[in-house]
Amino acid sequence: MAIPQVALLLTGNELMSGDTVDSNSALIATHLGDAGLEVGEKCTVGDDPIKLHAALDRLTRSYPAVVINGGLGPTRDDLTSEVAADLAGRGLVQHPEALIHVENWCARRRITPNPANLKQAMLPEGCTLINNPLGSALGYAMDINNSLVLTTPGVPAELSAMLEELVQRLAAQMGGESRHILRLQTFGIGESSVEERVKQFGADWPDEVTLGFRAGMPQLELKLSVASEANRREQERARALLNQAFGDHILGEGDSRLAAQLQSVLRERGQSMTTAESCTGGLIASMMTREPGSSAVFGAGFVTYANTAKRDQLGVPEAVLAEHGAVSEPVVKAMLLGALSRSGADIGIAVSGIAGPDGGTDDKPVGTVWLAWGTPQDLRTHCTVVSGSRQLFQNIIAAAGIDLIRRHLLDLPPLPHYFLRQA
Repeated sequence: MAIPQVALLLTGNELMSGDTVDSNSALIATHLGDAGLEVGEKCTVGDDPIKLHAALDRLTRSYPAVVINGGLGPTRDDLTSEVAADLAGRGLVQHPEALIHVENWCARRRITPNPANLKQAMLPEGCTLINNPLGSALGYAMDINNSLVLTTPGVPAELSAMLEELVQRLAAQMGGESRHILRLQTFGIGESSVEERVKQFGADWPDEVTLGFRAGMPQLELKLSVASEANRREQERARALLNQAFGDHILGEGDSRLAAQLQSVLRERGQSMTTAESCTGGLIASMMTREPGSSAVFGAGFVTYANTAKRDQLGVPEAVLAEHGAVSEPVVKAMLLGALSRSGADIGIAVSGIAGPDGGTDDKPVGTVWLAWGTPQDLRTHCTVVSGSRQLFQNIIAAAGIDLIRRHLLDLPPLPHYFLRQA
């Protein structure tokens, strides 16, 4: 049975120039796949009414449904409604529900609606609305050339909030067999390593379960997909095999996030943590406090970039800094002990490294970093080298710092795959 196909039409000069990277099509495709639908074609067009008209005309004659992303905003280059109405042979009218939505959106921000805001209430006659709980521009659905056309704004957060309703409409119109998907969030193990370990299962891996990936930073999402509820047992068997192979790298199911998982472990144990950061510039503390409820487990962190700050704020002896240098085991141990003492936290992480692009030596090349984590009674250290850009270095080390504390508290193997592979 062929999988029903949907076309995507993405609009905006910023997509054509490269000023904005298209992440929306991947988001839409993922949700469509969960509903047993797939993207048959993706077309990106700038803010040109003639080209938009031609692209939408062609796609609606080729596919039973088209999702338009972008072009619903308040500015003159937001052309979706004008083009869709013209192609359908309809006029643009002020939609009363859309008008109320725009007025309420403005009222919540204590602004008076101007003509640009009110433009978003001018929609093709006879369309049906798709709710946008975040933004001022509602989406809508209409028929063009016997194809179901659904429009969405280009702002990723708004699109994400609208996707459930959008996919429900598509599934109701086109059918499609929804698959049952178990999402696992992992950290510190890549797609190739997962594939290699899954191959080792051989005949033990259930044929009914399809393994998929969605790469991100800093996490990798694994998707265990089965065709129906009847295959749930096989799905759980696959989950158990993955847990057996690299369970210490699995953070949890659904939308589990690294920092949130660590917070949960700290709360369960009634403990708090601290950070002593040099090369990451406070990124570890930022990741932790980005999560709600962080005040219960995170009281203080220290950003001690200069040697004088390490000495004055954390009590790192000047003689140790002079003898071993800032990027060294003795220094990160002293940083951690100083942070634990001054913050009163139960556990912590300290990092000092060379983020680059300059500053490396033969003994300590760019990307070298020392980490110390744990408690005064159980303090552990590790040195590694992370190649890549400065930003990549900081993101990886910050995430690893959080993961090392998580591992420490859960009594997991202290050196994870991402460090062991470098040994």
